[in-house]
Amino acid sequence: MSNDAIEAAVFRRLLAHLDGRKDVQNIELMTLAGFCRNCLSKWYVAAAEEQGESVALDHARELVYGMPYGDWKAKYQTEATAEQMAAFDAANASK
Repeated sequence: MSNDAIEAAVFRRLLAHLDGRKDVQNIELMTLAGFCRNCLSKWYVAAAEEQGESVALDHARELVYGMPYGDWKAKYQTEATAEQMAAFDAANASK
């Protein structure tokens, strides 16, 4: 198995894991890991461009979120709490 195939499998597993954890908000991912589902979508677009392909951000978001981004936001995204924003700000203060 090639590295590309292994990396692709890992990416699919990461997306499946995130799909199973819709309770974890992007602000929490950003605070703890420094990236979120939107970051993955943007990285997907950038990687496609590096390969000479054009992928719309909305399409990449649908791949990452497993549904249209607006649908995911309406169903699963909550307003960030003051505590979540404070934790995010504290995590990024030294950067």
